[in-house]
Amino acid sequence: MRDVSDPFLLGMAGISATLLGTFTLGVFFYLNSSLHSERGPGAAADRYMRSGARWVFVAYSLPLLVPVVLVGMGPGWAAASFALLGAALVAATVDTSRRIMARGSTRLSASVAVNEIATTVLVLLLVVLPWAAGGWLPPPSAFVPSLLLALVAAFTSTATVVMYTFDRAEDEAEHMEERRTSEAG
Repeated sequence: MRDVSDPFLLGMAGISATLLGTFTLGVFFYLNSSLHSERGPGAAADRYMRSGARWVFVAYSLPLLVPVVLVGMGPGWAAASFALLGAALVAATVDTSRRIMARGSTRLSASVAVNEIATTVLVLLLVVLPWAAGGWLPPPSAFVPSLLLALVAAFTSTATVVMYTFDRAEDEAEHMEERRTSEAG
């Protein structure tokens, strides 16, 4: 494996921090939206969205924190932080998978279901890659493919949730218009 430079690792952490910040801002906008308010706090879709947001936070945290630990503390601490965040990501993946199968959680959105399957496969792959490529104490370069996969998985999940939210808002607007038309007529 090629050596990886500290500026590259810190650049990856910066990209992840930017995407995480943008996602966090989107979550705040969603929480302040009428789409969230109309569903009520116990709606299955909101429970899935909460679980999905938790997953995205953990997925972006992996390429944010592990490179910083690699640069600042070395491969031993990076392996420990990767293992801890990887375990949290696997647990979050199980939770989102369980919630997507709950009735009414996504109203059978094909894009959300496909994304869930793809990210589950990516998570399983990215959790084992550093140790498969670098042994018990992987060198910094062994973490890079997993960190990139985590960025890709988190970004595609963010895009999927955004598009799903737009689709749901459009569906609910059409439903409201039909209801107003039937009440007026």
